Amino acid sequence: MAMTYLEDWKAKLASILDDFGCQTGTIHQTAGDGAILTLVSQIGVPDSLLDKISTIPYGKGIAGVAAERKEPVELCNLQVDLGGIAKADARQTGVSGSIAVPIFSETSGQVIGTLGIGKFAPYEFTVAEKERLKELAAEIGCHFDHKAV
Repeated sequence: MAMTYLEDWKAKLASILDDFGCQTGTIHQTAGDGAILTLVSQIGVPDSLLDKISTIPYGKGIAGVAAERKEPVELCNLQVDLGGIAKADARQTGVSGSIAVPIFSETSGQVIGTLGIGKFAPYEFTVAEKERLKELAAEIGCHFDHKAV
């Protein structure tokens, strides 16, 4: 039996979380007019937050800011400092160290989504880890059909 689209993304996300020793993660894809992120897959996000992360405007929250700035956005300890980026509700995840990177279209170079991961402990991702996460985001971007959402 073939896996569904969402099961494929959940498996990919689980693999990424395992590689980075993280407990939570999200994959969002750009939708609509190109200024909204729609949740494709998540692991570890409390049910109470799913409505809040199902669609995220560019510029809002960690994922939205990563999409808007077209660069990684990291918070070392979300439980202590929202960095002027994250919403207070984000603390409900229990995540401290978190990072979101934009996913770029291979053809247009435009942001077509975001990949976010988080650890329950305070954590600062290394340069090598950030580069690896950007590589994984590029792999995801190769599979997105950004017109499908």
